[in-house]
Amino acid sequence: MENISDLISQMTLEEKASFCSGQDFWHLKGLERLGIPSLTVTDGPHGLRKQTGSSDQIGLFESVPATCFPTASALAASWNRDLVFEVAQAIGEECREEKVNVILGPGANIKRSPLCGRNFEYFSEDPYLTGEIAKSHIKGVQSQGVGTSLKHYAANNQEYRRMIIDSIIDERALREIYLAGYEIAVKDAQPWTVMCAYNKVNGTYCAENPKLMTEILKDEWGHQGLVITDWGAMNERVAAIKAGVELEMPGVDNGNDDLLISAVQNGQLEESILDQAVGRILTLINKAAKTLEEDFTYDRQAHHLLARRAAAEGAVLLKNESALLPLNKNAKTALIGRFARQPRYQGAGSSLVNPTFLDNLYDQLAALIGAQNLVYAPGYDQKGELVDENLLDEAITVAQSADVVVICAGLTEYHEVEGLDRKHIRLPHAHNALIHKISQVHDKVVVVLSNGSPVEMPWVDDVPAILEGYLGGQAGAGGIADILLGKVNPSGKLAETFPLKLEDNPSYHYFPMGPSIVEYRESIFVGYRYYDTVEQEVLFPFGHGLSYSSFEYRDLALSRSKLTAQDSLTVTLKVKNNGTLAGEEVIQVYVSAAASSIFRPHKELKGFVKVFLQPDQEDLVSIELEPRAFSYFDTNMNAWQVEPGMYSILVGASSQDIRLQTSLEITSTQIEMTRADQEGLSVYYDFPRGTAVSLEVFASLLGRSVPDNRLPLKGEYDINTPVGDMRATFIGRQLYSFLESQVRKRIKGREDTPTAYLMQSMLHEIPLRQMLMTDDSPFNRPMLEALLLIINGRFLKGLYSLIKSLFI
Repeated sequence: MENISDLISQMTLEEKASFCSGQDFWHLKGLERLGIPSLTVTDGPHGLRKQTGSSDQIGLFESVPATCFPTASALAASWNRDLVFEVAQAIGEECREEKVNVILGPGANIKRSPLCGRNFEYFSEDPYLTGEIAKSHIKGVQSQGVGTSLKHYAANNQEYRRMIIDSIIDERALREIYLAGYEIAVKDAQPWTVMCAYNKVNGTYCAENPKLMTEILKDEWGHQGLVITDWGAMNERVAAIKAGVELEMPGVDNGNDDLLISAVQNGQLEESILDQAVGRILTLINKAAKTLEEDFTYDRQAHHLLARRAAAEGAVLLKNESALLPLNKNAKTALIGRFARQPRYQGAGSSLVNPTFLDNLYDQLAALIGAQNLVYAPGYDQKGELVDENLLDEAITVAQSADVVVICAGLTEYHEVEGLDRKHIRLPHAHNALIHKISQVHDKVVVVLSNGSPVEMPWVDDVPAILEGYLGGQAGAGGIADILLGKVNPSGKLAETFPLKLEDNPSYHYFPMGPSIVEYRESIFVGYRYYDTVEQEVLFPFGHGLSYSSFEYRDLALSRSKLTAQDSLTVTLKVKNNGTLAGEEVIQVYVSAAASSIFRPHKELKGFVKVFLQPDQEDLVSIELEPRAFSYFDTNMNAWQVEPGMYSILVGASSQDIRLQTSLEITSTQIEMTRADQEGLSVYYDFPRGTAVSLEVFASLLGRSVPDNRLPLKGEYDINTPVGDMRATFIGRQLYSFLESQVRKRIKGREDTPTAYLMQSMLHEIPLRQMLMTDDSPFNRPMLEALLLIINGRFLKGLYSLIKSLFI
């Protein structure tokens, strides 16, 4: 390609405006007369989901075969930056073979609640861990000349009404929790694109939020790539390009290109802003050009083996009483649970990968111990909701015939679906009943879980061993088999807290919220920051994970005992493997302010490293902490601030298993301390655990009143109102019926599938503007605006506008 400035100078205004939207669902526009190629983008993030067939539809059902790697929840539990890089590098190779230029991922939203339907696709409840893992993922993919799309920026933490919900968040929580992971990934990895979320943040849609897209992302963090919308997230096109959103996806004939042209012509939009947007898009095309030119073939078997290794490293041994694991390969093993032969290995929705191979645990164990040592019973049916007494009796009989029992349980594909938040964190009833009954007749029971996010375990005290397998991808069963038989020493650690019950979660009283807003009243106290501060007992703490070895920590030392706000710190200690097996240990470093004039969590993760040690080997471990490790976001100064005083450095194997600690003093700060806005708020989180934060206290923290949380009334509907909310009107009902017919057509023959459930849920929540998302839509923007006038009671003006729109 020519120099980008020269190319822009040769483009007409119409061509530049057109370049700021896609060609169709999965392609960016090219420009043949200037030699500019079109690019291909596709869904991710844990594997390639490249649609087959027509590219003008969202195509959630068909895709080319690709390696289904472990989902984000499992990869994050590895706490292994190098492994995540290697997996992402492999995904990049698969993109190269399929001529894909940008894969949509990784997802860096915080796991605010275990109920979020998309948690399997996100990394952690902690922003530092999220940022470090996302950074490795981005670097791995982009090492192959393939771009990533860091998503969904920002505060997209619930699926309920995600296309229109307004996330109301105080500034400290926004900066310290919900943006911090993105900040690490952007500054250190420079994703080629960032995807803006559907939702609003504090009253403004992400797609037209200049604070998020320009002031923070571009100016403060220095993002060099471009911002694209989530599919259909565009609201007002001119406002969006001014805010810093360059590319609208998908590309459909919705009139938005014409709006950009008109805005330049009438002086509403400076052409230089349009030129900057086109320049960023051309920069992306220039980076990706080599991928289009070169053929590449990846090694499918090698990628499958990598997926197996990643699945094993992301599995977390939660419990192992009396060293029941690893299993004796000569023992007769009962393998019980439908998942053993029909694995649950990935989430459902836009990230659904069509795997190149698919392992199951029965075959993998049979290959390792021999089929003669293995007996099986399904235990429950596909959905697992109703207890089948015949299946349960069969499972009990099979269990009693064996030396040890392995139960495969978890959440079915119907329980974790993009677009649908969970209602509870219980296992399906038949799964719980199976574990309960088997544990009554056998004392050597191992429960292997397959799920994308935390679950309650009412049977936790009744079974000696629990292995959290998460959603391990196509080779996950092989990875689990390797751990069960000791071929792999488990080393995964939880990247999220497992609460005893849902009601213990700090967001319980405010999740999900709607219909118009969701209030983040728990502020910065997300996950372990809350549980450890209020001393809430949990099922398994953040960072927890056992090994077949034991590790000794000693000789903690700091590079200095006094710091200024500008200083970094080196933490060193010795770690020794006291076991008889080689293994890996994740050493976690937390920072705790001894006393503070502002509210702060008891401790926060600020560093970690994963080390491999042979039996009896001892190594010196070093972890660097940057100055930001001690800071909070000062809302008066709109800057990160380090408070002087004493701090504890806590080193442990989890947030609640602190092995070593020491203190240091910070003697000076960068900015004069300003705390007037914090008066009284230091006691605001000293409420008894489980107590809801009042609306008045939350408003005080925000520094403004909380918006009304209600459905729009007749006469208030706009282009962003969900069609389902308009059914009180005649036209609204007709529009809803039209959408119903479209959904029925797309899911015909597949009605009882998780993806069909996703599409049906979207039907109720899809905003009116989404009716322009496909080229086969019978509507245009003026037509929808005319219908809005009629729906809102302005019949004559609406009818006139509707007739006029028919001739556009």
